[in-house]
Amino acid sequence: MLYCFGGSVLSSLMLAEPPVALLAKSANILLASSVWYLVFYCPQDIFYRCFAFLPLRLLVAGMKEVTRTWKITAGIEHADSHFKDAWLVMVAVGWARGAGGGLISNFEQLVRGVWKPETNELLKMSFPVKVTLVGAVLFTLQHSQYFPIARHNLVFLYTVFLVVSKVTMMLTRSATSPFGPFEATLGHMFFGLQKTPSKVKGEGAASSNGSSVCERSSEQHQDGVKKRQAKKTE
Repeated sequence: MLYCFGGSVLSSLMLAEPPVALLAKSANILLASSVWYLVFYCPQDIFYRCFAFLPLRLLVAGMKEVTRTWKITAGIEHADSHFKDAWLVMVAVGWARGAGGGLISNFEQLVRGVWKPETNELLKMSFPVKVTLVGAVLFTLQHSQYFPIARHNLVFLYTVFLVVSKVTMMLTRSATSPFGPFEATLGHMFFGLQKTPSKVKGEGAASSNGSSVCERSSEQHQDGVKKRQAKKTE
């Protein structure tokens, strides 16, 4: 339940509202409980096998991305009703509402007795968390009338981008984020260029060669000193 309703719980905590308010929606709780039971305890895993069928998985994934857009816009409007024209609050609450399941995953793991700090979404964001943050910024700008586009057009374009990206990643079985090239460009621009692997390997080889040369020269020097000492003793 924490993972299914993580966005509602997290946004409620951020706005000083009771996080148990989600329990008032009995239909959603019943639906989530039914899906959980069918996935894990359905005889012969029939329910899981049905949704393992690729076209059906693509349909469900697309529907999930559509609901992500609704959650972001709902979170921004909810935050604006509490803090008028507070950009950061609207972005944070919209982000939490749309990607709460990922952001609260570490707490959910602690509840289950599993601790995986390397999966912290704030330190190493997955694509859903990144794209939700971008959407929260865009919808906040549009809500504040700083982004010259109608809301329904932005909702349509953003939802199409989400669905196409998700379906493409599932079909190609790729975990690479579409934002990768932009992140690399911005990282080089604002945080300095990083050395390419080829250069690093070349420098490593050069350093190893230099160290071997130094070792050889030191050995030759020691041999020369021993020979001179032998001559003096003779």
